[in-house]
Amino acid sequence: MPETHPVDTFPIVWDPNSRIGDMLRGKRGLVVGIANAHSIAFGCASTLRAVGAELAVTYLNEKSEQYVRPLAEQLEASLILPLDVEQPGQLEAVFERIRAEWGSLDFLIHSIAFAPRDDLHGRVVDCSLLGFIQAMRVSCYSFIEMARLAEPLMNPGGALLTMSYHGADKVVTNYNIMGPVKAALEASTRYLAAELAQKGIRVFAVSPGPLKTRAASGIAHFDTLIDDAVARTPAHRLVDIAEVGRVVAFLVGGASSGMSGDVIYVDAGLHIMA
Repeated sequence: MPETHPVDTFPIVWDPNSRIGDMLRGKRGLVVGIANAHSIAFGCASTLRAVGAELAVTYLNEKSEQYVRPLAEQLEASLILPLDVEQPGQLEAVFERIRAEWGSLDFLIHSIAFAPRDDLHGRVVDCSLLGFIQAMRVSCYSFIEMARLAEPLMNPGGALLTMSYHGADKVVTNYNIMGPVKAALEASTRYLAAELAQKGIRVFAVSPGPLKTRAASGIAHFDTLIDDAVARTPAHRLVDIAEVGRVVAFLVGGASSGMSGDVIYVDAGLHIMA
């Protein structure tokens, strides 16, 4: 089997004494979805901080706070806030705190997704109504909600980013109900980009290849999916969260000012293969 490149071989630690640049100095952004040091959201946050951005970071609940807070403190996050998008009022409270503390916002990273286990592991045709609603609520509609709350705070040239996956466009074995949910998320990205363009707000969906994150571990036979990705990518490797983070930093920065509404693949070419 071709050699893999697990996330563990690409440690990401922000070192204030060895910055790779300050292209986002003065920019402020919210990062939602850090669960641990292997999270895509943490890869994004680490790179954004390394290039000068100031961060607000959220954690899901008291249990997850013990894992997220040390990472947020490592990143010198200015705000560390609880956020469960299914709890009424919590999302509004986060943006109200940002308004009160910062007054404006330059970027938002949405990296959360969820589907009940039975629905995620079953066929799409067998998905329950409640499971479908919850998957859409957490994984897709929350991005629309965040865009609505961020809109009055966003500075011109700001960017809203969410995380998708190749299974939104092609049938991926065992991805099941998350395929239609991510397809809805990608379509929402395009509509949000069109609606917010006049305010100078850009919107993107970033589509990484399969990564060994806690969220991904809920997919049935995930190791098989990983092995298949390694076998099928042109370079026979996985991407890592640092690579995703560097693309996100580009999209947030001014160099991507002529782009919006795109699905940006960071999957070592997996999506181009038949």
